[in-house]
Amino acid sequence: MTDPNETHQDAPKGIIGWFAANTVAANLLMIVALLGGIFGYFQLNREVFPSVAINGATVSVAWPGASPQEVEEQIIVRIEEALIDIDGVDTITSTAVEGSGFINIAGKPSVDIPSFIDEIKLNVDSVNNLPQSSFRPFVNQWRNSDWLLGFAVHGDIDRRDLQQISDEIRDEVANQVPGVSIVGIMGRLNEEVSIELSEQSLQRYGLSFDEVSRAIRSSSLNASAGSVRTELGDLSLTSRQLADTQAEFEDIIVRQTSDGGTLRVRDVARVNDGFVDANLASTYNGENMVVVYVQTTPNIDVVDISNGVQEYLERKRAELPDGVSLSLWWDNSEMYEARMDTIMNSALIGGGLVLIVLFLFLRPDVAFWVTVGIFTAFGGAFLLLPMLDVSLNMLSLFAFLLVIGIVVDDAIVVGENIHDRVERGERGLTAAVVGTQMVAKPVIFAVITTIMMFSPWMMITGPTVQFTKQISLVVIAALTFSLIESLLILPAHLSHLKPQSNKGIFGPLIALQRGIAFTLVAVARGIYRPLAKLSIRNRYATVFAFVGIFIISLTLMGTNRVGSVFMPQIENETIQVSIQLAEGTPWSRTEQVRSQLDAAQDEALQYYRSEYPGNVDMIESRSTVATDGSIRAWITLAEPEDRPGALPTADVAQTIREMMGPIPDAEEVRFDSTINEGGNSVSFALSGQDLDELREAADALKEQLRSYDTLYDIVDSMQTSTQELQFTLRPDAQALGLTLSDVTRQVRQAFYGEEAQRLPRDGQDVRVIVRLDQDSRRSLDTLRDLRIRTADGREVPLSAVADVEFAPGLNRIRRRNGMRTVTVTAELSDPIARGTVQESLTTEFWPSFDTRFPHVSRDEIGQAEGEREFMQEVINLLLLALVSMYLLLAIAFRSYFQPILIMIAIPFALTGAIFGHFIYDIPIALFSYFGVGAAAGVVINDNLVLIDFVNRLRANGVGAFQALVDAGVQRFRPILLTSVTTFLGIFPMMAEQSTQAQFLKPMVVALGFAVVFALFLTLFFVPALYGIGVDIARFFRGMWTGKKQPSLGSDYQDTDFAHGELPGHLDHSPAE
Repeated sequence: MTDPNETHQDAPKGIIGWFAANTVAANLLMIVALLGGIFGYFQLNREVFPSVAINGATVSVAWPGASPQEVEEQIIVRIEEALIDIDGVDTITSTAVEGSGFINIAGKPSVDIPSFIDEIKLNVDSVNNLPQSSFRPFVNQWRNSDWLLGFAVHGDIDRRDLQQISDEIRDEVANQVPGVSIVGIMGRLNEEVSIELSEQSLQRYGLSFDEVSRAIRSSSLNASAGSVRTELGDLSLTSRQLADTQAEFEDIIVRQTSDGGTLRVRDVARVNDGFVDANLASTYNGENMVVVYVQTTPNIDVVDISNGVQEYLERKRAELPDGVSLSLWWDNSEMYEARMDTIMNSALIGGGLVLIVLFLFLRPDVAFWVTVGIFTAFGGAFLLLPMLDVSLNMLSLFAFLLVIGIVVDDAIVVGENIHDRVERGERGLTAAVVGTQMVAKPVIFAVITTIMMFSPWMMITGPTVQFTKQISLVVIAALTFSLIESLLILPAHLSHLKPQSNKGIFGPLIALQRGIAFTLVAVARGIYRPLAKLSIRNRYATVFAFVGIFIISLTLMGTNRVGSVFMPQIENETIQVSIQLAEGTPWSRTEQVRSQLDAAQDEALQYYRSEYPGNVDMIESRSTVATDGSIRAWITLAEPEDRPGALPTADVAQTIREMMGPIPDAEEVRFDSTINEGGNSVSFALSGQDLDELREAADALKEQLRSYDTLYDIVDSMQTSTQELQFTLRPDAQALGLTLSDVTRQVRQAFYGEEAQRLPRDGQDVRVIVRLDQDSRRSLDTLRDLRIRTADGREVPLSAVADVEFAPGLNRIRRRNGMRTVTVTAELSDPIARGTVQESLTTEFWPSFDTRFPHVSRDEIGQAEGEREFMQEVINLLLLALVSMYLLLAIAFRSYFQPILIMIAIPFALTGAIFGHFIYDIPIALFSYFGVGAAAGVVINDNLVLIDFVNRLRANGVGAFQALVDAGVQRFRPILLTSVTTFLGIFPMMAEQSTQAQFLKPMVVALGFAVVFALFLTLFFVPALYGIGVDIARFFRGMWTGKKQPSLGSDYQDTDFAHGELPGHLDHSPAE
């Protein structure tokens, strides 16, 4: 509606005027944003955190029976040479262990992933000098495939039966649950058919492993002999003799005897149709367990898939045999829903507080349309998000809370100005259009500069951009629609404003609102104005005071009173335990350590029951997967709100660790209680060619790390070694026609085995292995008595053709960029201490280390490596953004100095954030800077409008001192309202104590306290700094003209106008 006395011909021109006069167009635009937002919301995929693209691949090669040194020399080095010159390679790290090698190729952030992977595969395929007995290299592209959910198939039944049931469930989940594409299994042994001979049988019948293997290959097969065409049609000629059962393998003929008889497999060997020759203990609450898990893939909805899998599990439970159970083991959707509920509840409470404040500070109709404007801006953002490839996750949803202050600020600035003009007697369309045009310039530039501030987070390279980009895109989308709403839609809705009346159903509310308004006017006139004059007159002292506060805040960070971490620790509800023993550790020792861990969990459970009687059990479930030398356990705790004493996961993990006691022979013991596991460690890679020098350098570094109280579990990758049996061919062997290759191959056949064939079974390839029986393989006496077969059929003792001696060897060899590498790792008791350790090493240790070990190169790897590169890139991009912002504002305001006044909010917003972190005793993290950026956006908006008002007053003849005071008084209420609404909008999240909210606390605290501090910055510091700018300009003008310039404030006259009484010389705004 518009004033009937105004005609369309009288309406101001321009896009603002057109929309203000055409309420149908404005309403349709609003409806499109709101309905489109609802539609876009339901198109978004739901996930806890954004999917992360990883640039790289792993080349894995199996060489059964080979030592780590052999794998390094004959496989890894040759493949590394083929990969080193590929464009886009960042680092190549390799690991050689017994029987296999792994080469990890990390690409640079800017690399084109498909082309990069194709070139890796092409170069790996070109390597043609790998050992004949090794398997073909397999290239696996890195993918972000975290576990979405996992469930345990468990029970007291035979492991083969349990694995068959698990395989069936895996296939059904993959085929029957919509959206599931990757399903895996953990805690199972691969099946294997082992043909086990004894040395006595081999000697008695004059057999060799080669002869038995050939017999199996030639007799156990399915073969096609073509087809025969008959009158009845074509008939296929086939032979189906592929052995599949123990009896069928036992019946295979090895040799025809001289008397016409047959020598079968059962006569010379024992057939074991079982599992691979490896140890495994996989349990869930003490029962045999196999874990089936669903992995994440791009563009999936965690809630939908979780619901689909759980519906399947409900159906499947009724079909399972007695004694077998299905238990949900891990579900990411539960974490998603818990954290989303926390954010949504805080948002609803905060939004309610914002609405209350708006209706108390603004007249009801203005408050209503400002509120509608918030929903319109957010609706427009939701409309765009599916097109921007943004999912609904913790970060994107919280970004809406982050930007609410700027969105409200835009609407308040426009709405307040229109309301002011209505109160001065203007009516309808004219007040709406002129009032909007007056503030359009600062509002537009405020949005543009804020967008420029958030844009660098989208341009960084590396996996972290997937996190930062989500926040930036939401902020930019919301700000874009906020600008559209405040300049095009809101004026149309406020074009019907008339002077307020206390009559009607809103009479009491209007009376209350007017009372508050008059109180604010009184505060602005009676309290703020004298303080503003005082601060401007003492402008140098005011500026120095704020600079002093800024320096104090930086000192808090510099002295670690406010710590700094890259990513905040996100508490998990499951403790993940990893214990790594030395390669070659007997299975009995692994079982002993596993029992030690189980006993510690039992003791912890009883301890918490006695400490907190009547509460739920602290430990809900526990799972363990133990293999040779390795133990992994998952201890699921009660929900955080249900735990006795509300104990954090880290405290429970520490209790279990202490009760477990030391494990002296462990290479690694980790108890991770956070989702971002591994964030509490420091790791260094020492590289060189001399192994002894590397070992000495690692010892020196470990000794230094032990001097820091904040570090523990200091280990290196060369901490343990293993004993090797090394063969040296004797001269007599050559006379028998034997080579070293012949000898080592026959020893490998005896102890590791010869693969005779692979047979398909239930979708798996089952290997058929010919080797010595298990007892013989476990004894060194067998090696001493082993017979080596010559080409002419003779048998000679191994000791007659080769010298065998013990020698120390490495159980694992690591390489980095073509050189042998030792990795030294230490755990941090406090993540904040990372910076202190790094600084101490840089100043006190590394110089002498580099002098002592000139041939050893060093790199800090792991999380710190990514942090350093990320922060350097962010700083460079932010500097570029700041320079661009300055140039834009300088051109817009035609001033070199005023952009500094506007942008000064950015560093000083950090001051408020630092004090907030100090009060809450939390470290500043990466996402804290997003809070600073959002707060800076609010303050830049306020500073722009304030300075624009000052410039308008000065352009119309008002003195600088009076313009600064009067503009501050005029802007007092909207500046206060913006700060209050922003702070209240996020206050519920700041007060939230649940573990789900702790990840977002740094961002919230930074925004809340930065906005509060910036309130005083805008009202006092910016006018004082503006006054200093006037002093400087007058000083140079006086030097140039030779005339004495008046001092600031000499022409000041107290005026008595505030809200609703802006002088008439500002009534006319520049043309739109």
